[in-house]
Amino acid sequence: MIEEFDRYTYATRLFDERRHAAAARELEGVVAAADGPGVGDAPLLLARAYYHSAQLARAEAAATALVDRDPTDGHAMLLLARTLQRQGRPERAEPWHRRAQALGVE
Repeated sequence: MIEEFDRYTYATRLFDERRHAAAARELEGVVAAADGPGVGDAPLLLARAYYHSAQLARAEAAATALVDRDPTDGHAMLLLARTLQRQGRPERAEPWHRRAQALGVE
């Protein structure tokens, strides 16, 4: 578990340095090795890293999985909405924007 935490910390640093693709690669290992939801907010950070590195299909899948796991996760809903918008699917994004706003996330 300590090794996974160290990898998570390293991935967070990569993300903060805007090295999103490298952060995603590291976070994939962290999330895959974890039992349950993962280390810290690794699943959400992984979805964000996918989004920022223009891996939009992966970002959509990761954000959808987060929303399926926790239907009250407004941040995952907002990320899903933005991913759908960026893919040119605003009609699919709008309901997710409204849900995120209803949960106080903008």
